[in-house]
Amino acid sequence: MNVDFTLAQQEDLAILMTYMEAFHDFDHTEPFDRVAAEAAMRKVLLDKSIGRVWLIQQNAETVGYIALTLAYRLEYRGYYAFLDELFIREDKRGQGIGTAALDFLEKACEQLGVACLQLENKQDNERAGELYIRLGFELQDRWVFVKELPAKA
Repeated sequence: MNVDFTLAQQEDLAILMTYMEAFHDFDHTEPFDRVAAEAAMRKVLLDKSIGRVWLIQQNAETVGYIALTLAYRLEYRGYYAFLDELFIREDKRGQGIGTAALDFLEKACEQLGVACLQLENKQDNERAGELYIRLGFELQDRWVFVKELPAKA
């Protein structure tokens, strides 16, 4: 299996949006807002202080993407990264691409000086949860609270 990871650029936005919508259809329940999603993706592609996005390629074919965002936490005494989105096309799952992607991401985080890598996983996605645990991620005993705030113009 030949898997490569290429830092995404503005010209990759169309394929990223196709896969982002597929990820949303798989993992979310609310309607997909393509305009807002594209604006958010474009922001990450343009500003490396926010994060990075990589195309996942197998034999020169794009089969998914990884989106990583960055922040700073006193708890970790430094930067931490959030695996915001990891999507692999359904027909390519179960081939070790997810494992390769997480291995790549861990090395990328080390190069970025990241002290901790976090992610979220829906409780009904047991297959992904098992992968994360197998690769050394720990389930925390914390509650995650979210409050969406109105966007400023």
